[in-house]
Amino acid sequence: MNQSRVTQLNSLGLLGMSAVLLAAFVMQLSLNELPCPLCLLQRVGFAMVMFGFMLNLVYGPQQRHYGVILLGALFGAAAALRQVSLHVVPGTPGYGSPIFGMHYYTWAFVLFAATIFAVAVLLVMWREEWSNDEYEMTTVGRFACLLAISAVALNVISTFIECGPYQCPDNPVSYWFIDKMS
Repeated sequence: MNQSRVTQLNSLGLLGMSAVLLAAFVMQLSLNELPCPLCLLQRVGFAMVMFGFMLNLVYGPQQRHYGVILLGALFGAAAALRQVSLHVVPGTPGYGSPIFGMHYYTWAFVLFAATIFAVAVLLVMWREEWSNDEYEMTTVGRFACLLAISAVALNVISTFIECGPYQCPDNPVSYWFIDKMS
């Protein structure tokens, strides 16, 4: 595997994580499913993973950038697993609408686990020539970075509108900012 292939994998990873955050944002608006605090922590985990991929796309692949991805994925997996454990008891209703039979937090755990596995395999296969000084970001990489920044910005804004400067409620039913305006 050469550096361009690794760059393509980083672009795909960033685009995939951006799609997950954008899907959560669209579901929040279209289905009026406000994210709970654990859901927001999972979104932070996705943003941390995205930041690691962005570092690789902007500065070239480096092992420490993959460390950022692993830390973000571990954080997000812990938050997702906590939420899964809250709803694993039979008869306990899930939080939010299921997507292909599983709730968002279950999918989040699966995606974080897959990210951890994929990055671990990539690090086992690591070659020093992947991180050279002649790296240049591709057009796809630029697009992926802009999409990721937009996805994170939309989620940050919606979180402020939902919670304001306060702690988010455990089971949110309305937006703090909209309630203040009315």
